[in-house]
Amino acid sequence: MTHYAIVTDLNRCVGCLACMVACKAVNNVPIGNYWNKVLRIGPNLKPDAQNVGHDVEMYYLPVGCQHCEHPACVDVCPTEASHVTADGTVQIDKSKCIGCQFCAMACPYGVRYLNEEERVVEKCTLCTQITAQGGLPQCVIQCGGRARFFGDLEQGIDSFEAPAVGYDTDRSYDNLYTGNRVTLGDLAEEYAESDVHHLNDVGNEPAFAYILRDRVWQGGDQ
Repeated sequence: MTHYAIVTDLNRCVGCLACMVACKAVNNVPIGNYWNKVLRIGPNLKPDAQNVGHDVEMYYLPVGCQHCEHPACVDVCPTEASHVTADGTVQIDKSKCIGCQFCAMACPYGVRYLNEEERVVEKCTLCTQITAQGGLPQCVIQCGGRARFFGDLEQGIDSFEAPAVGYDTDRSYDNLYTGNRVTLGDLAEEYAESDVHHLNDVGNEPAFAYILRDRVWQGGDQ
């Protein structure tokens, strides 16, 4: 079955925060709230550090709704406002949401919040208004390092796509991004299965994946 998700190549992420800005702009996210946050992990001493002043490592970790396989937020929702759709993503029906915030409390990643003005809970929708038409999420389109890739887990993460790179690339960035695309398998440097990680799994099976090579993963379980 289809299950849309995002894979982030953390070795390519430069911490520019373009994904955060693009997300807030296209989804009209209120000031003070975020559907996608970029965390700085480190700097920490490398495992084999010899010189305390220089032998350090760090990376940036984008965190948002993980569109889990078994989302706890859906299980606790009393009105079925939070639900899993046919494309595998977790969505919120605002017409059913009563603002109880049970889902926000159940989420292990703290990525839901109450919209105080509308009195409904919000979070990343994976830009379903765009992806349903064959487009890419805005955070993927605007990623300056080409670190974020979107696709269907059933097709394998090497098939995930991002806007292509190069001077001959079509730069017509509309909401759908109809320009050239490149797959993770074609663009990413070689990685091993042990380099693919997920945020901490407490039985919810987070769908988003992160690739991190030659650094210590500190985001949770693999």
